[in-house]
Amino acid sequence: MEKTVQNFGDKYEKCPMYYTMSILEGKWKWIILWEISRAGVIRYNRLRELLKPIAHKTLSQQLKELESNNIIHREQYNEVPPKVEYSLTKEGESVIPILSLMYQWGKEHRLEGEVLDDGSCMNA
Repeated sequence: MEKTVQNFGDKYEKCPMYYTMSILEGKWKWIILWEISRAGVIRYNRLRELLKPIAHKTLSQQLKELESNNIIHREQYNEVPPKVEYSLTKEGESVIPILSLMYQWGKEHRLEGEVLDDGSCMNA
């Protein structure tokens, strides 16, 4: 009997875990989500200030991707100067417990002697 080789796309791209990771992948997305979660509603400039040294282009791109995946909501007000606020959608709120579990896992499984953050990265 001949064995067939499944290509990556057929095997994994429809996997729920692959989908979840594709939403969260990127250096900044989980941090962006965490900061929006902490704030409830946050303006673009405040978010950028919290995430220094993130580049404007990077933050804008990550926010657009999160918005297109219905993880965050973008509210633009017709004001001068322009006012834009971000908040989590219900789907975005459902990601926060996953981030908390990832924090806990990292805390429990760090390498012996490895110094990690004392928790301030996840606290207000």
